[in-house]
Amino acid sequence: MEILIKASQFILSLSLLIVLHELGHFIPAKLFKTRVEKFYLFFDYKFSIFKKKIGDTVYGIGWIPLGGYVKISGMIDESMDTEQMKLPPQPWEFRSKPAWQRLIIMLGGVFVNFILGIFIYIMLMWSYGEEYLPNENVTDGVWVQDSLAMNIGLQTGDKILTVDGEKIRNFAALTLEFINGNNFQIERNGEVIDKKIPTDFISQLMERGKDAGPFLYPRYPFAIGQISEDSPNLNSELKTKDIITSINGTPLKYYDEAEAILSNYKNQKVTATVLRGKETKEISLKITNEGKIGVAFSGIAFKDLERLGYYNLEDVEYTFSEAIPAGWSKSWKTLTDYVKQLKKIFNPSTGAYKGLGGFISIGSIFPDEWSAESFWNITAFLSIMLGFMNLLPIPALDGGHVVFTLWEMITGKKPGDKFLEYAQVIGFILLIALLLFANGNDIFRLFK
Repeated sequence: MEILIKASQFILSLSLLIVLHELGHFIPAKLFKTRVEKFYLFFDYKFSIFKKKIGDTVYGIGWIPLGGYVKISGMIDESMDTEQMKLPPQPWEFRSKPAWQRLIIMLGGVFVNFILGIFIYIMLMWSYGEEYLPNENVTDGVWVQDSLAMNIGLQTGDKILTVDGEKIRNFAALTLEFINGNNFQIERNGEVIDKKIPTDFISQLMERGKDAGPFLYPRYPFAIGQISEDSPNLNSELKTKDIITSINGTPLKYYDEAEAILSNYKNQKVTATVLRGKETKEISLKITNEGKIGVAFSGIAFKDLERLGYYNLEDVEYTFSEAIPAGWSKSWKTLTDYVKQLKKIFNPSTGAYKGLGGFISIGSIFPDEWSAESFWNITAFLSIMLGFMNLLPIPALDGGHVVFTLWEMITGKKPGDKFLEYAQVIGFILLIALLLFANGNDIFRLFK
């Protein structure tokens, strides 16, 4: 059922983005009186799930869910209709239009993607605002219990000050900032220390597995998640969800402090102070000869941590006028972060190419239960990602056509139809190779 919910959201989001992207080409084409022969959601090789002709255009849904297209008369595109190009140019054809009109038609899809992403982020800011843990509020530093964090030189209690010289606003964004960054600055015991992020940081991050979670956490209280069957405290007064706040009178604020304190009482009974709901209780605990009490740690939601007085969250509400710059800022941050990640993918030494994913990866980022906020957040991100990818100067993408049109506008020389045909084939092969590699990575990770 979870897979069905994820898949439904993915298909809905993808369909929305494809239709609006293609509308971005369709509308200016119609405005400039250019004939559009087909408008398709998904590809229709050999047959269509649905099609209907209205005027000069056939509207339809294909059976291959790899995108969509508009087929514009007199244009060499993915349809590779070279027979049409052998005939004399007609006034309604793309090739007969002035270069500036062709440029607008080709940029229309990308423009819609960027505008859609910005619009969604603005509406999300207006509707939901923002709630997050500010990095500066993690005053006692981070909890380091992951080998990757240790390998890059971090210790529990370190305060992350900057990544690439930029202050971190949202603590939850730390992993992404390290993915995109090259160096970072910490404060340890009052001393400011500069450190480098390893070139293969992304590769090490992926080796932890997709379910490993963030590599850095804020420091948590000692909350009891589960009492093990062989625990000496299985039938004691200790309960799940209890929070241990002291051992034999020694204050215990954070879970990471427990090991050192408990090691002083091996094979002994101690008196522990626990917080249970709103009550504080004194209970007796047995410590094993290894300095353990036989329990599993439980994470606590940020809201509950705030209620307990550990951290102050930032809860920002926006008026519509305030949501506009906030939405724009988030859109720009999303785009620049994506560009940074793309640069690292093309640098083999980072190992980032191993994380390149296809449809399974994209579908998996949707939650396994419906959330309007999450759905639109992911859709906004995908819209901006799709806009940028289509702008890349690769033949067969909008960006390739834009480059050829700009060349014509600058030099006054139009590339020949044969050149455009070969370029389209090469671009299409590159895209298929990229598609196979990305989805192959997904399948490999699935079996691994």
